[in-house]
Amino acid sequence: MIVVKSEEEIARMREPCAIVRDCLAHVGERIAAGMTTREVDALVEQFIRAHGAIPSCLGYGGFPASACVSVNEVVVHGIPGDRVLREGDIVSVDLCAYKNGFHGDGARTFRIGKVSAEKDKLVRVTEECFFAGIEGLRAGTPLNDIGSRVQKHAEENGFSVIRAYTGHGIGREMHEDPAVPNFGRQGTGMRLPAGAVICVEPMIAAGKWRVEVLPDGWTAVMADGRPAAHYENTLVVREDGVEILTL
Repeated sequence: MIVVKSEEEIARMREPCAIVRDCLAHVGERIAAGMTTREVDALVEQFIRAHGAIPSCLGYGGFPASACVSVNEVVVHGIPGDRVLREGDIVSVDLCAYKNGFHGDGARTFRIGKVSAEKDKLVRVTEECFFAGIEGLRAGTPLNDIGSRVQKHAEENGFSVIRAYTGHGIGREMHEDPAVPNFGRQGTGMRLPAGAVICVEPMIAAGKWRVEVLPDGWTAVMADGRPAAHYENTLVVREDGVEILTL
């Protein structure tokens, strides 16, 4: 069941969402070859706490860090550690902040120095998939229109859409109903009401879409070992469109 947010609740969500937005920008300005994924995580935790918020990911379901830091073939839920970022890597950073009783959530994929043409296109198209997915989105739009548009744009560009992970509702809990798939059939699914707050997060693969989870129980890698990218924002569904809270 979707928990529709009041205007007062949405106002309270704006601050954690702004912290997510600004933290992602902060990381993007500093992430570089030679850093470890643990150092990226430290940037995230320090920034979120310095702004009076709590990193929602830390301890969530036992997750041991403040951000998911996923390199190349890791699509989501990469656990920060000793892996060193190298020229040519792409790195997805997914983070959440909790403040005012609400969560904000967002993700970006960063290029480390000069990357291959394939990786460069993958990062670009993944971001484009987000905006394709929300095109025309407003109150009354069928839920699966989002995924249908994401899938169409990804596949037109020679990429595939991850099936195992989806976007989600968000609010007082980091993950709420509904699940928001990145694939689907146009015109199907529940009709989204005004005041729904959801995270749309395309996860796009250069190769085939199947993933495997490593023995740590978190790290999701592409089964074919090829790179993947991730882009996410938190948004409010409005009568006449959307309000993106993390841009």
